[in-house]
Amino acid sequence: MKYTETTYTNNRKEILKFPDHYVNLAVTVDDTGIVANADGKKIVPAGTIVGNGILTDITKKAKKAITTAGVSNAEGVLFTDVDVTYGPAAGAMLVHGFIDIAKLPTAPTPEEVAALNQIAFLK
Repeated sequence: MKYTETTYTNNRKEILKFPDHYVNLAVTVDDTGIVANADGKKIVPAGTIVGNGILTDITKKAKKAITTAGVSNAEGVLFTDVDVTYGPAAGAMLVHGFIDIAKLPTAPTPEEVAALNQIAFLK
């Protein structure tokens, strides 16, 4: 049996512009291609724009959104950091709300903004 010790803190990164108006869905975040940080943890940061057909098929895993031929498969934005060090992990995906664009790890592309039509990205 594997044993890990985790220290929990309340320093959640806030990505919302208005924290009283949003809708999240539960998703499983894929660990494929995620590189470990200096502490050996594989963290998918809050604010990562994700897709992969998860809105139509709940068995799929959320992956970083990709854009092909000017169209993005973006379906939402990760609400909190997700630790995928030991494999795919549960997370929350924002599908409706107002996000502070300055708090995202990477600014969304115009194609991602168009695909996420129920999310407003504000400065």
